[in-house]
Amino acid sequence: MSFQDMDVFSGHLVLSITKDGLPLLCSINLPINHHCKHPAVLEELNPWFFPLPSNLCSILPGSNHDFMNPVYRTVLSSPVMPDLIVDYDLSRRTFSIVHQEVVKGASLPSGSSSSVDAKKTLYPLSSKEIKDENIIEFEMHRWKEVSDIYCCERREVASHDGVKVPLTILYSKEAWRQGQSPGLLHVYGAYGEVLDMTWCPNRLSLLDRGWLLAFADVRGGGGAGSSWHEAGRGCDKENSVYDFASCGKYLVEEGFIREDRLCAIGSSAGCLPIGATINIYPDLLRAAILKVPFLDICNTLLDPELPLTTLDYEEFGNPQIPSQYESIMRYSPYDNIPSGGCFPSTLVIASFLDSRVGVWEAAKWVARVRDHSCSSCSRSVILSTNMAAGHFSEGGQFQHLKEAAFEYAFLMKVLCIHPSGAFS
Repeated sequence: MSFQDMDVFSGHLVLSITKDGLPLLCSINLPINHHCKHPAVLEELNPWFFPLPSNLCSILPGSNHDFMNPVYRTVLSSPVMPDLIVDYDLSRRTFSIVHQEVVKGASLPSGSSSSVDAKKTLYPLSSKEIKDENIIEFEMHRWKEVSDIYCCERREVASHDGVKVPLTILYSKEAWRQGQSPGLLHVYGAYGEVLDMTWCPNRLSLLDRGWLLAFADVRGGGGAGSSWHEAGRGCDKENSVYDFASCGKYLVEEGFIREDRLCAIGSSAGCLPIGATINIYPDLLRAAILKVPFLDICNTLLDPELPLTTLDYEEFGNPQIPSQYESIMRYSPYDNIPSGGCFPSTLVIASFLDSRVGVWEAAKWVARVRDHSCSSCSRSVILSTNMAAGHFSEGGQFQHLKEAAFEYAFLMKVLCIHPSGAFS
């Protein structure tokens, strides 16, 4: 268990906790007995752990600026649950649903609704009453409607050194076919950032076509606290690569997807494990989408005039130090492209006004892949450059939808999938 953050109120302390890679919130009544002669253990302080709809959900604190207000507002989300605003009463230890995002176009069962009204019915969840599962389930069913159609599972995958890597799997109970469906594996794994697995309605388009979506929380990210980040940065950055590859192999070997239908997607530093995996296991992926990719690690870190170079020494290492240079060169996607081999179909998306990752990194990597790979594969590596966007694209709802549609169309074209979802 690790503590991530806290909020202090007049009579309560709210703690943000990560346990086994999963987020939790709990409150403790103030004041705390300060006459303890030994360090206090959380369980001794009578904490109230906030009821959550799923262990796979993410938690985003709301605007809790009133020091005297005993109600703590949060936004809950998960791959199978639209964003949900919940108020937790710290004094009464109760909670109420305020609002849930309306899902448009979702294939919900007849008679169910994807939205939740704003009626605030409080359900007490004290230490005695929490044992009454009927009370919890009565409230829970209102925020689990989409999970009746889409299944979300959490697995642990053994990496190359035996470390268990969390893998979240999402699929449609109706459209997914074991051993036959295509899959899209998401990854980031850098800067201690937690992999985004919040609700995204765009994914329904793939899920309803039978795709399986997976999220590999590789080392270098923040899934299991600071130690998880430390195990995937600097000279240990290779762990991120092999964690990702192990998750991809697991999906295929366990029959979640068909062997020749595994795809991957990453953004910025999240493209590093994908690019390195392609070099090491060229037959693992059928297609990849690399968005504003950080691929030329060594050359970028050798240029101190670039905005993030010196800051990235802590994350990826300093190539001016011989031992760290050797570590970088072992996995650098740009420097380890094999000659004469085959590459998966790849869509590389760059932004001309990107101040974090230079547009030249994507262009250099694509040119080198085309030069080193076989003639048939070189034609399937595509570079798309947005001349008006920065690192986080142009923004705006409709532009975001256009980009997602373009990426999904690329994947379906590569896998020869008809818009209806049928394979040809």
